[in-house]
Amino acid sequence: MGASRQLLRAVILGSPGSGKHTLSLRITKHFQLKRLSSGDLLRDNVLRDTEIGVLANDFMSQGKLIPDDLMTHLTLQELKNLTQYSWLLCGFPRTLPQAKALDRVHQIHLVINLNVPFEVIMQRLAARWVHPASGRVYNLEFNPPKVDGMDDLTGEPLVKREDDTPVTLIKRLKAYEDQTKPVLEHYQKKGVLETFSGRETNKLWPYIHACMQTKLTQKYQPSP
Repeated sequence: MGASRQLLRAVILGSPGSGKHTLSLRITKHFQLKRLSSGDLLRDNVLRDTEIGVLANDFMSQGKLIPDDLMTHLTLQELKNLTQYSWLLCGFPRTLPQAKALDRVHQIHLVINLNVPFEVIMQRLAARWVHPASGRVYNLEFNPPKVDGMDDLTGEPLVKREDDTPVTLIKRLKAYEDQTKPVLEHYQKKGVLETFSGRETNKLWPYIHACMQTKLTQKYQPSP
């Protein structure tokens, strides 16, 4: 395998409610990247009752963060299946130790950071409903279900997340900010951080699209 392969290693960062999920799906669809979501990985392992899933569920049920070593192991193991592809990581790395562990295995070429005003995030999350079994997310304002209160694919009821209350949301957003600031600084120093600021996902998209097109014209060596 030579340098002619155009393999992009990218990360998308954004607080809960920033539009990260929607934009990551749009990016991977338009640019034929593989998407790896830490949230999807965790849910899959919990549903399959794997060793990691049982451990992760213990932490989550107590309202605790998943330890760095557990999240790193889970993500890096999954990335071994994607060595032939360009990929986008969504939800990982969330902390500086996770970012440094990722650096030891893969060179990251682009980090997309979504900077959305606090009041917009609070408004979006107040309108958010989820399908608990799959993790599918709906928003009553810009991504409503076809049938009110029901999942599009299964017809099962949607629920409000327990941590989508205003007090909990403020804590989650503060925790995200504290965790992620060192990660942003880390990637800024490496010269791969691109921050996109705005209130609407659809207005951010053209700028992210142009950035991705530019990056994908460059040639990258596959990671080991």
